[in-house]
Amino acid sequence: MTVYVVSTGGTIASTADVSGALVPTLSADELVARSETTRDVQTREIASLDSSSMGLADIDRLRALTSALLNDDTLTGLVITHGTDSLAETALALELVHRDERPVVLTGAMRSADHPHPDGPANLRGAIEVAATQRGGGAFVHFGGATLPARGLRKRHTTDLDAFDVPVSLRRPMPVPAAPLDGLFVPILRAWPGDDGTVAHLVASKSPDGVIVEALGAGNVSDGTGEALRDMLRRGIPVVIATSAPYGAVTFAYGGAGGGSTLGDLGALPAGHLSPGQARIALLTALATGVNPSSLL
Repeated sequence: MTVYVVSTGGTIASTADVSGALVPTLSADELVARSETTRDVQTREIASLDSSSMGLADIDRLRALTSALLNDDTLTGLVITHGTDSLAETALALELVHRDERPVVLTGAMRSADHPHPDGPANLRGAIEVAATQRGGGAFVHFGGATLPARGLRKRHTTDLDAFDVPVSLRRPMPVPAAPLDGLFVPILRAWPGDDGTVAHLVASKSPDGVIVEALGAGNVSDGTGEALRDMLRRGIPVVIATSAPYGAVTFAYGGAGGGSTLGDLGALPAGHLSPGQARIALLTALATGVNPSSLL
């Protein structure tokens, strides 16, 4: 039985160039060789990106590829090497459409491949073991010795080797059919005290397909931004309220022009425990597939 490793770039594949900047250089075969896995592995490279440049078209390609590869009954599971900046978002994008009992496991690194003590080889070796032995379906992230579910995953630290966590266990919704995300426009608006709503009104003028709000506290924004959000909701633009707080769920408790309770009464949806980035992936997937966004949040 075989594990398939798909590489997309990221720190795990990066080395320093002449200026000292990190750029992806290692191939999928080189990554697997450095992991010293004893499993039978096949490889494919589909990108060589810093994951901050991972776009919706790239996620669409990964979704299509994972589905196609799992048509091979000799595969026990898939591993995707990925940069850490957007790893949580890609993991959820795969999770929401993954129907197979074999896992998709994402991994990466905090240290470059040419670091004196790189963490990528051990992370990849562990991810391959998870893909070879775990059953139950879904997407997971193996990082720093831990295997974590995709849903609710957050990058909690910029440099720690165990950079990811899942603050609370969340129910996995039923998978939905994959549909292209590329072409949809769903920005994230960041709230701040005293915001007069200028940015939110500018976003509203662009007629987005939906909006994620990284709100304050349990889901509140300034009066000015609340006015712009009310305008979008009345026009039928989906609005999902997440929070800038690192832990805790969005709860619509407060009134006033920018209060979560007021926006909820107008149709805004709470993101629950999902980060703004993961809430965006959930809303994009709902819009692309035509399901009720609340079923994926």
